[in-house]
Amino acid sequence: MVKQKIFTSSPEETIALAEKIGKRLHPGDLIAYFGGLGVGKTTFTRGLAKGLGLPDVVSSPTFAIVQEYHGDGLSLYHFDMYRVDGAMDLESTGFYDYPLEESVFAIEWAENIVSQLPPEMIRITFERCSDTVREITIEGDERFADLGN
Repeated sequence: MVKQKIFTSSPEETIALAEKIGKRLHPGDLIAYFGGLGVGKTTFTRGLAKGLGLPDVVSSPTFAIVQEYHGDGLSLYHFDMYRVDGAMDLESTGFYDYPLEESVFAIEWAENIVSQLPPEMIRITFERCSDTVREITIEGDERFADLGN
């Protein structure tokens, strides 16, 4: 397991970091986001989509629970689990009906369903250091070993 702490000092830097990660993703990758409100999770997902070559404009899935982004390559399913609490709630969202094996999942508020996530998930934790600076910790396999500042 590789663990990297990276600091970004603008939304553009956060997007650029996520774009690098997006270019390394494979079908079946599940990215679990941990962190509070306003720390950059949706901004990060914009970069992931860019790295995956997706043309869509990413928006927060807060009210829809999931936003889908499709292109010529991998599809991205962007979930918001803020209002989901455990396995029963997760089942009711239709989460298990989405095709993880042929796409990428990015899950905001993963702490609410962490017991239901696979151990091989890519874990990304966001911490606000100031109004502009974020500490982003990436835990995953060797694909992410060379991302440091």
